[in-house]
Amino acid sequence: MIKKSLQHKIDFKTKPIGSLGFLEELAIQIGIIQNTTTPTLINPTIVVFAADHGIAKEGVSAYPQEVTFQMVMNFLNGGAAINVFSVQNGIQLKIVDAGVNYNFDGDTRLIHSKIAYGTQNFLRHEAMSCIEFQSCFDKTEPIIQSIAKEGCNVIGFGEMGIGNTSSASMIMSYLCNLPIEQCTGKGTGLSKEQLNKKISILKKAQEFHGNKDTPQEVLQTFGGFEIVQMCAAMMEAYKNNLLILVDGFIASVAFLAAYKINPQIISHAIFCHLSDENGHKNLLNYLNARTVLNLNMRLGEGTGCAVAYPIIKSAISFLNNMASFEDAGVANKN
Repeated sequence: MIKKSLQHKIDFKTKPIGSLGFLEELAIQIGIIQNTTTPTLINPTIVVFAADHGIAKEGVSAYPQEVTFQMVMNFLNGGAAINVFSVQNGIQLKIVDAGVNYNFDGDTRLIHSKIAYGTQNFLRHEAMSCIEFQSCFDKTEPIIQSIAKEGCNVIGFGEMGIGNTSSASMIMSYLCNLPIEQCTGKGTGLSKEQLNKKISILKKAQEFHGNKDTPQEVLQTFGGFEIVQMCAAMMEAYKNNLLILVDGFIASVAFLAAYKINPQIISHAIFCHLSDENGHKNLLNYLNARTVLNLNMRLGEGTGCAVAYPIIKSAISFLNNMASFEDAGVANKN
């Protein structure tokens, strides 16, 4: 019923039917989530989860592992791209230490949700234990509940973790049943030779671990703490009826896992941009998802969410503020 009311309201705005394209689809989606023809976006928040990966020791990234904690410090000091875009667009930013190989004890500027100082190297071990996997959910759910209690009804997700495109590629390959080559890209900027080495290492990891039957097993075997916590956060955001903004490749993989666990979550997701990372397009096709932007970005950090937010806001603005034919005294075509 609410969808029909939203469509009627949109169709009688002073414009040709359908002429605002994807903005109209976004307005309807958000209106359905909030069950109103006058939806609002309140206290927009982006949560960036950071963690380190044991697989980084295999040379799958162009950057050393120390960059993870260095970039977290950059976030906390306000110097990263996500800081700039969040300030520009009035978005609250929260940084979560999910498992960085650095001791942030006493720093009140970030949320402490550390599972361990990085995952195990999944070329030789499962990335995390069953207990660590469950702790990701136990620690994350209160974070999202607290954000929801602050009045937030739209939340975006980003990440930071050297080596995490390798983790994401493995998860995608298993959950989408696609060859690892279709799920793997240059990450932080690998050369062709380095990319081939990365693919070779990931294939060896698949041979070592064999088949995995459930999303939970895949996440435990190959996930980073930031990816699993992001997955848990998305699921908790859905439970709290929040609009979920999904960033690029790694965030989309976290969403894929959440979707495999609870397919209903797709109704609350807006995919903010098409990453330039190889594999993201295949993943979006698998989810039958459309993105707001395509800017050849592949930075992570939630930057796609922050940059897309003004466009999402425009969808609400036209729905609530644009005149109808009757209000404006403009003749409809009929």
